[in-house]
Amino acid sequence: MTVGFVAGFASSVVVIRLDRIVRERFEGQRFRIPSRVYSTPSIIYPGLDVELADLRGSLVRLGYREAGSDGSVQQGEYSWQKHRVRVHLRAFEHPTRSEPARDVVFRIRDGFIDEILELPAGRTLGAVLIEPEQLGAYYGPDRSQRELVSLDDLPPHLVDAIVSVEDQRFEAHPGIDVRRIGGALLANLRAGGIRQGGSTLTQQLVKNFFLTPERTLKRKANEAVMALLVELRYSKREILETYLNEIYLGQRGSTEIHGVGEAALRFFGKRVHNLSIAESALLAALIQSPNGISPYRNPEGARARRDLVLELMTNQGRIEPAQRDAAIAEPLSLAAITPDPGDARYFLDLLRVQLSDHYDAKVLSSQGLRVYSTLESRTQRLAAVALREGIEQLESQFPALVSEDPLRALQGCLIAIRPQTGEIVALVGGRDYQVSQFDRCTQARRPAGSTFKPFVYIAGLEPRVGGPAITLASFLDDSPLEVSTPSGPWQPRNFDREFHGRVGVREALERSFNVATARLAQEIGIGRVADVAHRMGIESKLPLVPSLALGVADVSPLEMARAYATLAGGGVRPQVHSIEDLVDPAGETLERRELRHKRVLDAGTAYLATSMLQGVAHRGTAAGVRSTGIKGPIAAKTGTSDEERDLWFVGYTPELVAVVWIGFDEPRSIGIASSRGALPIWRRFIGELTGGQIQGQFPRPSSIVVEDVDPVTGARALWGCPDRRRELFLEGTVPEEVCPSGAAKGSEEDGFQRTQERFFEWLRKHL
Repeated sequence: MTVGFVAGFASSVVVIRLDRIVRERFEGQRFRIPSRVYSTPSIIYPGLDVELADLRGSLVRLGYREAGSDGSVQQGEYSWQKHRVRVHLRAFEHPTRSEPARDVVFRIRDGFIDEILELPAGRTLGAVLIEPEQLGAYYGPDRSQRELVSLDDLPPHLVDAIVSVEDQRFEAHPGIDVRRIGGALLANLRAGGIRQGGSTLTQQLVKNFFLTPERTLKRKANEAVMALLVELRYSKREILETYLNEIYLGQRGSTEIHGVGEAALRFFGKRVHNLSIAESALLAALIQSPNGISPYRNPEGARARRDLVLELMTNQGRIEPAQRDAAIAEPLSLAAITPDPGDARYFLDLLRVQLSDHYDAKVLSSQGLRVYSTLESRTQRLAAVALREGIEQLESQFPALVSEDPLRALQGCLIAIRPQTGEIVALVGGRDYQVSQFDRCTQARRPAGSTFKPFVYIAGLEPRVGGPAITLASFLDDSPLEVSTPSGPWQPRNFDREFHGRVGVREALERSFNVATARLAQEIGIGRVADVAHRMGIESKLPLVPSLALGVADVSPLEMARAYATLAGGGVRPQVHSIEDLVDPAGETLERRELRHKRVLDAGTAYLATSMLQGVAHRGTAAGVRSTGIKGPIAAKTGTSDEERDLWFVGYTPELVAVVWIGFDEPRSIGIASSRGALPIWRRFIGELTGGQIQGQFPRPSSIVVEDVDPVTGARALWGCPDRRRELFLEGTVPEEVCPSGAAKGSEEDGFQRTQERFFEWLRKHL
């Protein structure tokens, strides 16, 4: 009796302990769901180059499938023909740009979208949005992904398929099925080995939720007891829903696929409620051996198992024979395998850092948040390829740059932002994330070289008491200069080792003359130069030394992108950001980015600086950017630090600012200029992004006036001046001197000329 009491007491303790485990899991957080990160939605509109937009690639990456030959196109499918593309777009939720499902036809002419029609009515659409692409997720230690679903989301035939093959008496048993255990035992005895399992669906859930996969009597006993406890405490509906969200259904790369919701997206590119009978049967078939009969690796085995499930469903009266036959005839139509885009990992790291101000790593890896980012998936892919292949091309051209040690290899980064909004649309922090996770766009600070020089000229052009230090008609002195410093005299030299005497302001920047720039900085004050740089977006500490004018300061590519975005935005500095919206699993918006801007330069000064940098891209050190035929407005600046250790190229269009940096993590000479190292990468990226035709223009503010000047003296050119060129000025800064020098200021001829010039300027603007 004592032994029985002790055994009963011990059993009670075990049951109480197991019951506590069950309740804690079921009544707490059942699943750890990684937060997913999405790109921006893609906009498709008439006039878009189909190949340039990578429309087909986007559909494949999103899991869209090519439709069958019967002419029907179901949701999540597309039909691609030479002059006609039909896509049944899926509905998607987005905090600001949700879209319903649409059946659309893109009419193609000469490779461009000519018209968009919505079926069945044939209504013409001005544009359509395609859902965001998943860039990645913030996983916990198990790297599992699931899309939570409720039983109400599921088609009945999916539940029937799973129950028919895994536990047809699910509704009748109390957690363990003695009849099934007996049947499995007899089957295994006849086969002489383990051929059939006797576990119920509830036992499978318990094993996955609480226990290890080891096969021991103790584990099986705990499994049985816990299954009974689960059935005692929770409804069949709740158990089934939990099982359907937990079940393991395969692997996609290093990520585990759990639950029927995630499996529907991964295997068929559709939401679970849109599954056909055949697709539901295939998911049910995979439960037995998700990797062994994967339809990608073993399509024949997967199909045979699927057909077996369909037969069981028919025998159990869950579907009609005609439905079975139609489902068996249905081919395996699978979404393409699209691994996580590894090129976005640097961006995901930056995003994690920004999110960590409000959400810790545990929340990001378990709460199932949806992060809608600013990244444009196509722009990001082009940036990654341009940087990686550009560096490889440099190494092939200059073998001395090759290193056997991947950690000491030539590196680089490329970052692109929208100047009007500050959105980061592409970020590639290195040539290979697997080798090095150090983000050179945001974490590295390197000497800016000549990309810093525009700040000097902006400081000189800015209005101030008594007028600006220079105008675009001014001249600078590029003769030998010596500046006393605490460490001794500083004597800047030009890249070509020559001095050029009296040079125009435009020429000085276009040809990147060091001495002329340094002399200008001395005249206006290094402090004023540093103030301009800080206002425009440089946050790093700037040493107030004469060589600051030539880019001795260490800055990050992100800072440089923000500063040049201020110019592209007409003197308004944007707040750079990577997050658009943050949404919880219930669809509630937790965070929404607010555009924050600050005017730090007057619009006229910013426009003058842009005009100068357009000259750099047209005639100066960045002129090679046009060598492949890119057309449209570009403003740019090259930069090479001392001993050619850092190669920079910063360029912007009316819609995009992009910065390329090339160098070694442990600084050493590269031996080439930025025009041969960084510029080709920028040129390739922008060329492929735009198709070689940059749209838009830099708007000229009303404070800018246009006058003819004498190229030799910089004086305003009147009738009789032997030569002239058009120049831009802030209002009130037009030169008082005139050419020819003897002409009377305000003379009748002068007034007539100015009236005539204004008339022709009006014609140019309005005709």
